[in-house]
Amino acid sequence: MELNTSAINTWCPGCSNFGILTAFKSAVSDLTAAREVAPENIAIFSGIGCHGKITEYLNLNSFTSLHGRAIPTAVGAKLANPKLKIIAFVGDGDVYAEGLDHLIHAAKKNSDITVVVHNNQVFALTTGQFTPTSPRGLKSKSSPEGSIEEPLNSLSLMLAAGASLVARSYAYEVKKTADIIKTAIKHKGFSLVEIIQPCVTFYDTRAAMKDKFYWLDDNYQTNNFTSALNKANEDSGKLPLGIFYQAEKPVFEDAV
Repeated sequence: MELNTSAINTWCPGCSNFGILTAFKSAVSDLTAAREVAPENIAIFSGIGCHGKITEYLNLNSFTSLHGRAIPTAVGAKLANPKLKIIAFVGDGDVYAEGLDHLIHAAKKNSDITVVVHNNQVFALTTGQFTPTSPRGLKSKSSPEGSIEEPLNSLSLMLAAGASLVARSYAYEVKKTADIIKTAIKHKGFSLVEIIQPCVTFYDTRAAMKDKFYWLDDNYQTNNFTSALNKANEDSGKLPLGIFYQAEKPVFEDAV
């Protein structure tokens, strides 16, 4: 299917959002080609931020919500039409700040939606203020002497909240990101896929991130909650990537 639109892409040149867009298009193309998902049953949602433009660039049913409000609109759509495959694109400043209450409760209910978090650790659309995931000491327009806050451990929070699939990827690892998104969309229950994506304009972490990641290997057991929590809290100086946790749990919409 043709996923491109006529909208002019206004992301900055080199923006890592292009990697997320490419990965998502690849995932959707594979799922629809295999007839695992019907194109007309895909609905995408977004919040406010640079990530939110993604709905303009995808020829799919879409809804752009208010800041921090992509999750409740996505949950509402799933309740209204359980046949839909719902994907909500959100930003770290969008969903881990103003929208955090909605995110926690959607995970707690195990609503059957996929949440893709574009995590660049800054409010890029408003030119670089610090967010809940910014590292301590980050100098930004809202923290000129350096942030005094510790970053939110979002994956640990989602595991504690009850999410039935929790994963992390890197925007420039397009193929692996596409594979994780495919797994998340097919998963029945609440899926969170956090994608680390350097902001090339206001917080370019590409060089620092180059050797900071490692991928969970094939021996890692994704159905072990304790292992997932340990990985989410790991303090080895490197960030693990992959699917941390995946389990079958009762789904909110089925109960309703």
